[in-house]
Order: sequence, then C-alpha cells, then structure tokens
Amino acid sequence: MTIAVDFDGTIVEHKYPKIGEEKPFATDALRMLIKDHHRLILWTVREGKLLDEAVEWCRKRGVEFWAVNRDYPEENGPEGNKHFSRKVKADLFIDDCQIGGLPGWGEIYHMISSGKPFVPHNTDEPYDTGKKKKRFWPF
Repeated sequence: MTIAVDFDGTIVEHKYPKIGEEKPFATDALRMLIKDHHRLILWTVREGKLLDEAVEWCRKRGVEFWAVNRDYPEENGPEGNKHFSRKVKADLFIDDCQIGGLPGWGEIYHMISSGKPFVPHNTDEPYDTGKKKKRFWPF
C-alpha cells in the first residue's frame, strides 16, 4: 500500500516550526511498515529548510520515505508542471487531525498489518469480539 504520513503531531509532538519529541514507537512502526514493503510518503505542510530538517530527522532514525510531499519520487514540483497538485494520492493517510484522533503507533501498525479497522476507544463496542453482528436483513 501507499501510506501518506503527516509529521507534526503524528510522528513527533506538535511543536512546529521546531521538531517535537518523537511519539512513542512512531519510527519503529514506520520502519516495520517499510520492511513490510509499504511505500511511505511524508505528507506535511513543511517546506524548504523546515522540510529538509524533518526528512533528515526521520532519516537519522532509519525512516527513508518513498516520496516527500508528492505521489512518487520523480514527480516534478509546481515550477515544472502546471498540473502539479499537493494533494497526495495514497491508500491510507495517517494524521493526528483524522476523525477519531490518532491511535498509538503500535495500534496503527497492527491495524495495517492485520487489515482490521480502527474503532475509537470511546465507543461502547469492543475492538474485535470475534463474533459477527446480527443483521437486520435476513440475507
């Protein structure tokens, strides 16, 4: 899968424009996703020097992104392509502003590797009971 990952508030605590402390297990989970052959895109509002700092921060921790703020590594930026869009095309987006909030990185890795969906902890239903729900319709 292609997975777009935000930086501030997702990989690190939100301290923009500074780089905050790493969220627990963030780079561990990202390295495991890369090892599992997922293509990771760093998807962030950071540009220029601030973006370079974030990419280098991740690289020092063993996280090499497939692309940064683009769909694929060879994609040209706005200067060479009038049809360039910063809207990244990905199978999944991991962002601290997503509905339901950001689960822990261990849970994120488990959801991706197992294919089980995220159920926010504040619901009345458990994450996975192993039982099928009774359906309203008889088929």
